[in-house]
Order: sequence, then C-alpha cells, then structure tokens
Amino acid sequence: MPVPKSEFDRLPPCDFYTPEELLEDDQMYSVYEIARLLQGLDPDAEIEAETESVLLDWAIPWIMFNADDLVVAEPRTDDEPGYYGIAE
Repeated sequence: MPVPKSEFDRLPPCDFYTPEELLEDDQMYSVYEIARLLQGLDPDAEIEAETESVLLDWAIPWIMFNADDLVVAEPRTDDEPGYYGIAE
C-alpha cells in the first residue's frame, strides 16, 4: 500500500553507483556479491538470508539498468550463480 511522503523525515535522491564505481574491471561478481557491494559491504560478508533477500531487491534492478555496461558469464557448474563484470 502506498505511504505518504510526509511520513518520512528525509527523501534523498535515488542515486546508484555506476558499474565503474562499484566493480573492479578485471573481476566478475555474482548477483549476491553485487548486492553486498551496493550496500557498502565486503562481497564476502556473512549476512542473514532475510537480509540477502532484501539486498537482492536492489541488486537485480541495478544489473538490469546497467546491462549495457556489463558482461555476463554463465555458471561454471550447476550449483553456481552467473557472474557479471564491466564490459570492455
């Protein structure tokens, strides 16, 4: 259900990192690692499953929005996620 803006103390602009600001150009990252980086966490940070689900809500649209600037690698095995990196 929508919430009135007046219920919030602060409404900063919705400003996300660019891929170049977030990712190292010689590395590939899973969506889970990107989710952590978007929140200023280490890509290997241990977080609770519920927190990870919330972070993915930010990471997936970020990947889609920045798709033209990213490359994707298929999972190397069936139990591994795909990986994303900066397009050259």
